[in-house]
Amino acid sequence: MDLIGLLPSFGNFFYTIAAFVVVLSIIVAVHEYGHYIVGRWSGIHADVFSIGFGPVLAKGTDKRGTVWQIAAFPLGGYVKFAGDSSAVSGKDGDGIAQMDAAQRRRTMHGAPLWARAITVAAGPIFNFIFAFFVFASVIMYQGVAVDEPVVGEITALPAQPFELAAGDRILAVEGVETETLADFLQSAEALPAQSVLRYTVERAGRVIDVTGPHPQPPLAGNVQMKSAARDAQMQTGDVITAINGVEIATFGELRDMVAASGGNALELRVWRDGRDLELTMVPRSTDLPLASGGFETRYLIGLSSGAVFEYGTRTPGVLEASGIAADQIWRVIRTSLEGLYYMVVGQISTCNLSSPIGIAEASASMANDGLLEFVWFIAVLSVAIGLLNLFPIPPLDGGHLVFHAYEAIMRRPAGDKAMQILITIGLTLVLTLFAFALFNDLTC
Repeated sequence: MDLIGLLPSFGNFFYTIAAFVVVLSIIVAVHEYGHYIVGRWSGIHADVFSIGFGPVLAKGTDKRGTVWQIAAFPLGGYVKFAGDSSAVSGKDGDGIAQMDAAQRRRTMHGAPLWARAITVAAGPIFNFIFAFFVFASVIMYQGVAVDEPVVGEITALPAQPFELAAGDRILAVEGVETETLADFLQSAEALPAQSVLRYTVERAGRVIDVTGPHPQPPLAGNVQMKSAARDAQMQTGDVITAINGVEIATFGELRDMVAASGGNALELRVWRDGRDLELTMVPRSTDLPLASGGFETRYLIGLSSGAVFEYGTRTPGVLEASGIAADQIWRVIRTSLEGLYYMVVGQISTCNLSSPIGIAEASASMANDGLLEFVWFIAVLSVAIGLLNLFPIPPLDGGHLVFHAYEAIMRRPAGDKAMQILITIGLTLVLTLFAFALFNDLTC
């Protein structure tokens, strides 16, 4: 056996596990801290705050008597409040019966309804708040594009050198006027499928004609997770120059030829740092969310178009960044709910449902793409997990909120036996869904 040859595989495996543990630990810590801190503020004592399940690896007790611990299996976490019989908030009836009124008030089950409800809801809400601050911070750090077509640093492309230069303000491309950056980007569909085009620019107060690249060359701006392109080890900045021996000059040609492939293997010639590579990819049937709602199924290799030059950016204000962040959270929620609905009714593939294996692979991929991409991915996943926890299924937070709503309406809590039965049914449903997602990741 070639043990040396296995080292890269082991390295990738442990890197994937490490990325997954980091992602899940952050999200779980945020979620459970929401439960903990709001419970504490509302007078409910936490006995245990745990990241992970199973054997305890490390622990310590704070001055309030809460045990903070890290356990061996990082597939979640929990806060065990006073009066709970287990990590899923089962009621310790015998223990509570022996408490006086002041002690019962400090338990989850003896606290007022309002305190229990906000403590339960705080976990998902903190996931959303965390994502909001991450999105807003990244947006303010990266900036937003200035809506004027002023050339920044030009991307390396096979057809260079061009006469287009940094600082040029683009007035037209092949006679198509470009008053704004949006005009420049939208002009791509109307322009000839050529690598070199004629630009009219303003430079140093003069209007001149120069050569420049197509606004949308077949340039990889992003290599998507779990895609044919990522499996083929394509990189950001790669340029596809030919497919099955046919020369291409635009991203539109690439998109059309992939879509028309019917899922058959494609032979791609890829330009990278001045040299040509030969890669084979099999386009995958992919369900894409539409801006107008719903999904569209197309064959894709997992590339998005890159920019031919750096766009000018500006730092948005707090309100603008907050608006963009809130819109991003809503987009994740809407896409998740629509995706689940369309999977249930059979309009898109259930392969879109991922287990921890798929999340681990995605975590490692995003970590490879850079720190900002990794942090953004954590925020997206935080929204998704917050949303999942609001589903009205015991023992998820949404299921407990349903119990609280029943108590508010009926003026009495649900019976302990009925709650235990519903929690058992809900847990079985959650585990079944987990097993189905795991089957997807192993077979899709």
